[in-house]
Amino acid sequence: MPWRESSDPYRILLSEFMLQQTQVDTVIPYYDRFIAAFPTLQDLARADLDDVLKLWEGLGYYSRARNLHKAASAISREHGGAVPETSEALLSLPGFGPYTTAAVLSIAFEKPYAVLDGNVVRVLARIHGIREETNRPAVKAALQVAADELLNHRRAGDHNQAMMELGATLCKPRQPACDRCPIRPYCRAHAHGWVEAIPRKPKAKPRPQRFYVAGIIRKGDRYLISQRKEQGLLGGLWEFPTLQTETEIRPDHVSADLMKAVGLVTDTHQPFRKVKHVYTHFSAVVYAYVCDWVTGEPSSDEHNRHAWVTIGEIQNYAYSRIARRLVDAITHDVDRFQIELKLDNFKGA
Repeated sequence: MPWRESSDPYRILLSEFMLQQTQVDTVIPYYDRFIAAFPTLQDLARADLDDVLKLWEGLGYYSRARNLHKAASAISREHGGAVPETSEALLSLPGFGPYTTAAVLSIAFEKPYAVLDGNVVRVLARIHGIREETNRPAVKAALQVAADELLNHRRAGDHNQAMMELGATLCKPRQPACDRCPIRPYCRAHAHGWVEAIPRKPKAKPRPQRFYVAGIIRKGDRYLISQRKEQGLLGGLWEFPTLQTETEIRPDHVSADLMKAVGLVTDTHQPFRKVKHVYTHFSAVVYAYVCDWVTGEPSSDEHNRHAWVTIGEIQNYAYSRIARRLVDAITHDVDRFQIELKLDNFKGA
């Protein structure tokens, strides 16, 4: 892990933001590209958010990137570019909760703060034989107390990383390697045969499905893309103008819906792709249509900027996963896209 080779608080901070809800193997190439582009915290603070989001594209949970950029700006402005060494100061920064604060303080500064991430929760729940749902506030508070009691204050950073790695490599959610675990003699879950049942998972809630229409709007050799407002889901990312609808949409309704979404009059409305993507709390189904601009200037409550771009320019922007799939479908074979828009593209997507 490249961030383990550095004692630079900025690099540790960056890695902790990226590792939230993301696996190490996925993070490493993004981390390397970020350090190459922004080698210091001041470089990141001075960067344009568009450039930050472009480097983050594909890593998901984009609020992390926005908060990282805001935090770097605040540290540069309010702390002289030095990452603060107190929990109060870190917790006041965007994107810093208890876990990230404890991780940065312990790993970068050897401060005695115990981390409590998903791996550590699982390790502690099994050690103590906790059979309740670990996302309950009272249980989480008890686990934090347990983590604090175990913490090696002289080597807090090493201790926290060891606990997280124990959960990631041995005390895994499924098929844990109990035979190789150094703390097996102290584990109540192992002693009672509860390992596979801990931690107890809450019953999964049904994930609703939402429908959207997206317009790939052509104006000569240019295409309209729109940047979502910074607040909310996918804030700061670019997309083809998109509007949520109640159900699947018919081609003859596209013009009215796009007028509502972006304030343009369009025609043609050929079906291009049906794209699906699963988010944390819902799944999205997007019906994309290729449309020709007739009149009007783009305007939308959901977006703060619009741009008419050529095929050569379209790759320079940061997109959501759905928009990226549409961009790639257009640019993979430009000639075919221009002349062959099959009506059966919606089938089997």
